[in-house]
Amino acid sequence: MHRHVNRLAHGALAAWLLAAGIALAQDTYPSKPITMIVPFPPGGVADLTGRPTAIAMEKTLGQKIVVENKAGAGGGIGMAQVAKSKPDGYTIMMALSSISVIPEADKLLGRAPMYTLDQLSPIALVSADPTILVVRAESPWKTAKEFLDDAKKRPDAISYSSSGVYGTLHVAMAMLADAAGVTLHHVPYTGAGPAITALLGGHVDALATGPGTVIQHIKSGKLRALGSWGDKRIDALPDLPTFKELGYNAEFFIWSGLFAPAGTPAPVLAKLRDAAREAMKDPQFKSAMAAIETPIYYLDAPEFQKFWDADAKRLAVVVQKIGKVEEKP
Repeated sequence: MHRHVNRLAHGALAAWLLAAGIALAQDTYPSKPITMIVPFPPGGVADLTGRPTAIAMEKTLGQKIVVENKAGAGGGIGMAQVAKSKPDGYTIMMALSSISVIPEADKLLGRAPMYTLDQLSPIALVSADPTILVVRAESPWKTAKEFLDDAKKRPDAISYSSSGVYGTLHVAMAMLADAAGVTLHHVPYTGAGPAITALLGGHVDALATGPGTVIQHIKSGKLRALGSWGDKRIDALPDLPTFKELGYNAEFFIWSGLFAPAGTPAPVLAKLRDAAREAMKDPQFKSAMAAIETPIYYLDAPEFQKFWDADAKRLAVVVQKIGKVEEKP
């Protein structure tokens, strides 16, 4: 009997010590640097948004946030790494709307998913910007109509770069091609940064991307914007028509948001949410976002979850419409 009681007492003590240890770890969080995975190369929306967000969050958390670019598979490699990371708050991610696309594409192609959406917990939505269509300034197309009329006459002759098969930039162009009844030649890269470099270097003819990644090239006269996937005109480019205005049913936003692995303790998530909320008010962060002319669109985790769920449903339909795509250079 005494042994049984002792065993119970030892078990209770062990459970209490474990709970106390977890509570203490959460109370002292963060006690070491945090890694923010950006699942794309430098120069894309996630990278340009992630870096100033990390700097601003450091001020509240009191620890360094190290940004690590982990590109590949249209963002899937970095996203899968975070989805499978230890849920302790020391690995977070700045991801794009393509986070919802990759599991759908895996399903469509009949392959094991790299990750599933329920493996990730939203922290905060940071920005949401409509995609814009850009070409080099010396290209023959002055308007979206000229571009799409030419594409109709020459199926698969006009090429465009993207951040990867089924990535945000691919999905946007596939939507437009479907709406306009044209066929374009898709050339995938590992992220928006390399995709922009390919366009500037004359390796492809066009690109759909977030305004923040190319606004400086438009202003310097290297690139020309032809149209926007927005529901209204962009403040930074007031003369740029939307595709809806032009009669094409194509609307697509590249949003960027912070995520942690599912199972991250609620007190830790609360600290990350607080840090993200404070970051959005930080003058240095606001200035960095203004410099890339990307509007801040902040939603805290509960509202972001609703936003994400609705967007994921819409994008699943788009992926099904695109259908199977052979991955080729």
